[in-house]
Amino acid sequence: MPGFSLEFRPRCLYISTVEKHDFDITIIGAGVVGLAVAEELSRHFGGILLLEKNESHGQETSSRNSEVIHAGIYYPEESLKARLCVEGRRLLYEACEKRGIPHRRTGKLIVATNAGEEEALHALLGKAHANGVDDMLMLSGRVVYSLEPEVIAAAGLLSPSTGIIDSHSFMRAMRVGAMDNGVTAVFRSCVTAAHYDGVRHDLEINGGETLVSSRVVVNSAGLQSDRVAALPGVDVDLEGYRLKLCRGSYFSASPPPRIRHLVYPVPTPGHEGLGVHATLDLGGRVRFGPDVEYVDAVDYRVDEGKRDAFHASIVTYLPGLAKESLSPDMCGIRPKLQGPGEEIRDFVISEESRLGLPGWVNLVGIESPGLTACLSIARRVTELIRPILE
Repeated sequence: MPGFSLEFRPRCLYISTVEKHDFDITIIGAGVVGLAVAEELSRHFGGILLLEKNESHGQETSSRNSEVIHAGIYYPEESLKARLCVEGRRLLYEACEKRGIPHRRTGKLIVATNAGEEEALHALLGKAHANGVDDMLMLSGRVVYSLEPEVIAAAGLLSPSTGIIDSHSFMRAMRVGAMDNGVTAVFRSCVTAAHYDGVRHDLEINGGETLVSSRVVVNSAGLQSDRVAALPGVDVDLEGYRLKLCRGSYFSASPPPRIRHLVYPVPTPGHEGLGVHATLDLGGRVRFGPDVEYVDAVDYRVDEGKRDAFHASIVTYLPGLAKESLSPDMCGIRPKLQGPGEEIRDFVISEESRLGLPGWVNLVGIESPGLTACLSIARRVTELIRPILE
């Protein structure tokens, strides 16, 4: 692009000049949501820059999760999480079919192990219906056993529209699509300062190594989205944008249980997590997790000492699983807005004109179901910025 002095490596661009570069739109963060936003915006607008601090796209939360396509069951009625998950699930399945992205509608069983949990299943069914998830089925324990003989349950909820996706293939497809549409993707580029001059947003990259000027900025920085939101002067504590890092560990089983569906326990109060559940990948491997552990810093090590706690959770619905079959697998960090014991918080998707920053869009607290909702989030961002650019 004119005005850029660039070092080119396969599929990556690296800025190597201290000149100021002008763009209409700058997207900060190339996780699954940032990539979706980049591709969607590039269908409507030009002059788009995608910045990522890591070596490549999707190296944090987007590549460290269960890769589940969620139905939209758990979230408060009319919340962004509920509405964008239900819409995004449809869009995601359509995109997978159209683009040949590996995926499968496995279905999901949420299982109750006692009468109290069975009551909770009925409440979940009502919430699902309120959110527009109309294909849920309440099952007896006998029917659950007929579907999954290794699972013991008093009752169950079947979600036929839940599935799994190869998120890495999906992210690669969106990155290629965005770049084919003219998006400039720049890696190893951390935004370290931001200033609004009344017309454009000036961004400092890597401590002043490069300057970027942009009419619109979309903050999709995931685990650092609160830090980035604060750069132009937003009080993240006053606005409720301060993130709480929540680690989720996974264990895999060898030999794995012979299951065909994803199997979830009844979720914990407050929805800090959905419980240690059994998920499948497209190769048939079974993985258990994630648990919930609030932390002060990003650390992706899995504590092998958690095996006992994981096993105790899993055998409530898979009693035949041997503890010795479990081994540490991987770990991810959720960018949560709610702290321990707090009520569920919704996504923040906010164009900040009210804060004196027109054209700055903050996406904060985009945890699960962010993967499922990414395409609908991208559409919402497009509608937020359209009046500014047209």
